Amino acid sequence: MIKAGIIGATGYAGAELVRILLGHKEVEIKWYGSRSYIDEKYARVYGNMFQLVEDTCLDDNIETLAKEVDVIFTATPQGFLAGVLTEEILQNTKVVDLSADYRLKDVSVYEKWYKIQHKSPEFLEEAVYGLCEINREKVKQARLVANPGCYTTCSILTAWPLVKEGLIAPNTLIVDAKSGTSGAGRGAKLPNLFCEVNENIKAYGVSTHRHTPEIEEQLGYGAGSQVTINFTPHLIPMNRGILATEYASLKKVRQKDGSMGLPDYEQIKEVYDRYYKHEYFVRVLEKGVYPETRWVEGSNFVDISFQIDERTGRIIMMGAIDNLVKGAAGQAVQNMNLMFGFPEQEGLELVPMFP
Repeated sequence: MIKAGIIGATGYAGAELVRILLGHKEVEIKWYGSRSYIDEKYARVYGNMFQLVEDTCLDDNIETLAKEVDVIFTATPQGFLAGVLTEEILQNTKVVDLSADYRLKDVSVYEKWYKIQHKSPEFLEEAVYGLCEINREKVKQARLVANPGCYTTCSILTAWPLVKEGLIAPNTLIVDAKSGTSGAGRGAKLPNLFCEVNENIKAYGVSTHRHTPEIEEQLGYGAGSQVTINFTPHLIPMNRGILATEYASLKKVRQKDGSMGLPDYEQIKEVYDRYYKHEYFVRVLEKGVYPETRWVEGSNFVDISFQIDERTGRIIMMGAIDNLVKGAAGQAVQNMNLMFGFPEQEGLELVPMFP
């Protein structure tokens, strides 16, 4: 049994961490950190935790927390962890950061897209990008894991096998993604009020969304060269879920008869199956079946499918996740399981909820 602390426990991702960890056989939550609710009962903040959590919310003193727990989850705004992390903290505990502070290796890129100064760039080289299906072995050895963003998790895993195998031209990639409102966090914001969101869909962060360089960097590792994409997120009136629809030009490959031609369905499906057949949390759907957010809600699954458009020589790739689980808290627990040698699925065998 290990001890865990959560800073930012009263945000949506933090609350999801609590829900998941309460069902984890190997973890005891010792610290419910929340700057906004210090000394208030956690179950008063989230009534679903009545008689399940008796603890009171504490502050965000990470130095003290690091001496009391084996792992810290920081479900905090950008800049928090980078402003307080020290070598002493990492010598005392392991950290899974749900913010973007250590996702990007180039500090200048981080500062350009997030508009804040990075206060501890000395840890960027060490930090492991915690997309388990790609960086599993590195995560196992890590002290500091940068938990990927929700849009990025869905976008990268949906395209990764085809980028890695050179079956698409990565610089032609267009990612059109839609997210439920919980992705914007729990803070009160005018654009997220019910009357502003209900009966509406809108694009935002057009050509400027901060997950863009994260997707580009990781897909660039797969492609072996710099990747530039178009990424456009949309807000839709539902609580949870992300659906990413991705478009790219197919590249010609050598066929069985020695000629060069575009890959067909069977060739593409073989690649997806080869990459993901041993990945419990990635479900490659059957032909003609496309991902829907309702079939992954409340779970750590990623559902993926594709359709070849022979007329244009392009492929449409589709992926769906729950942004609070595989896109945040579930992935953080998956990373923790790897870091401590627990079964990767422990605490995460969550059956999708419907309706």
